[in-house]
Amino acid sequence: MIKIILLLLVIFMNPTFAGNAKLGEMKFNMNCKQCHGPSGMGMASYPKVSGNPIEYTIDRLKRYRAGEEIGPNSALMIMMAKPLSDKDIENLAAYLKEAKR
Repeated sequence: MIKIILLLLVIFMNPTFAGNAKLGEMKFNMNCKQCHGPSGMGMASYPKVSGNPIEYTIDRLKRYRAGEEIGPNSALMIMMAKPLSDKDIENLAAYLKEAKR
C-alpha cells in the first residue's frame, strides 16, 4: 500500500502532470500564436518556443511576468506574461512541450 501511495505522489508531484495541454493550446492560440507562429515554431524575430522542457518554459514565463528583461523582445513578453496565472503558465508549458504543426 505504501508503494502505491509513493508512486502516486511521484506521478502527481512531477511538473509534467501539472498543466493541461488542451487549455494551454487554447491560451496559446489566443495570445501567443500571432508572434511565435503555429505550434510555437517561431516566426521572423520571434523564437521557437515549442519542444523545451516544461520547467524551462515555466521559469521563463514567470521571470517575464515578474518584469525581468531576458532578451530582445522582453518588453513585449513582459506585457503579455503579466496577466498570466500560475495555472495559465503551467498549461502553456504542458502544451508547448509537445506542440507540433
